[in-house]
This record gives sequence, C-alpha cells and structure tokens, in this order.
Amino acid sequence: MSVPAFLPYYVLAGTAGIILAVVAGLNLALARAHWPQPERRRIVGAAAVILAVWFLGAIALGASGAFYTTASDLPTLQFGVFLPILIGALLIWRSPLVRRIIDAVPQQWLVSVQLYRALGVVFLILYAGGNLPGLFAWPAGVGDIVVGLMAPVIGLAYARDPLKNGDLVRGWNLFGIADLAVAVGAGFLTAPSLLQPFAVEPPNDLITHFPLVLIPVLLVPVSILLHLASLAKLRRSEVAKQEPLALSRA
Repeated sequence: MSVPAFLPYYVLAGTAGIILAVVAGLNLALARAHWPQPERRRIVGAAAVILAVWFLGAIALGASGAFYTTASDLPTLQFGVFLPILIGALLIWRSPLVRRIIDAVPQQWLVSVQLYRALGVVFLILYAGGNLPGLFAWPAGVGDIVVGLMAPVIGLAYARDPLKNGDLVRGWNLFGIADLAVAVGAGFLTAPSLLQPFAVEPPNDLITHFPLVLIPVLLVPVSILLHLASLAKLRRSEVAKQEPLALSRA
C-alpha cells in the first residue's frame, strides 16, 4: 500500500491546528464569561493535556498498526471511534463542570469551529488519485465539505437571531451527525476485515492506516462531541426561555 507523500503533513498539521483552535477558543470563551483566572487556567490546561495525549496516543496506535486490518482480521477501528464518543457523551450529559463549560461557550462558536470539516476534501483528492474507493470517498468527502462550509453560515445566522434560527442550528447538527454516521458506516463496509461484506476497488486500506486513521479515531469523535455539546446547549437555552413564560401563565 502506497501512502501519498502529502498525506502525513496534511493530516498531522490539520489535526494539530484543529486542536489548537479548540483550546484557544475555550480559553477565550471562559475569559469572556469572566471565569476566575486560576480556574480558567486549570480547565484550559486540562483540556489541552487531554487533547494532546489523545492526539499522541492516536498517532502511536495508528503508527503501530493497531487499527490496520486485512481481510482475515476482525476490525478494531470501532474501539477508537466509539469509546471516546461514549465517554464524552456521558460527561456532556452528567458532569456539572462540563455543563458549565458548555454554557460559557457561545453557540455560534460551537458551530462555526467545524469549518475544519471542509478539510474532508482530502477524501476526494485521494479518490481522484486512485487511493480510495468511491463508495467511501464520495459520501465522506462531499458530506464533510457541505457541513464544514455551512458551519460559519449557520453560526452567524444564530448569532444574529437566536430565537429565529435555533431550528437551523438543530438541523445542521443533526445533518452533521448523520454525515459522520454515513462516513463511518461506509468506512467499515469498505475497509478490509473479516466482516467486510463485499470487495471494492481500490481497497480502502488507507482509512485504517496511519496517518489517515487519525480522522476516524480523533477528528470524528471530536466532531460528534461538538455536535452533542451544541445540541445540549440549544436544548438548555430553549428550556430556560420557556420557564419564565410558564411562570407568567401560572
């Protein structure tokens, strides 16, 4: 299997840039929300360490071939994809601290940061070079481009009129989650493994191989968790707006 020469630079630089953007955005959001500086530093520092360890761990596992499979192997990629999502979703749902952090981050920031999804154009570039099958590359690439380019548009619309455009944010989030579900499903269906239902040409070896494997085991979970955080914040804001109305009617 041949890895295009540009791919390690593209994936590693892109992933590092996304992590830096998330950490910098979190720091600025907590500062704007007037969090005490010691607490803000502690939270931002912890987030930076978690993301850095996750990034380095994904690199180590990916480079060691932990997720790479052949037609005679059981797939392992699902552990790298779904375990972080499960942990993060539980924290969003149950952790008071995570709830406070989400409340401090503007909704339009949670949405707009996913402009990085447009980097999914790499799937179409790899398809054009004969490195990925179209059954995976087209839905993964086109879906990510659409979600990414729409992110700042939806974020700006919400910032201008939150009451009017809440449903727009909800629809964008649900579409973004569906896009990732389709991409992950297509990846499992086309990547060589003992459970692969049919063969494709060219084989989808790259998606479980370093460096492209960083996308499903790091960027997909990060994107899903940003969607879930946005939906949770939207739901809480709607409930908060309804409570005074309910009290006034009572």
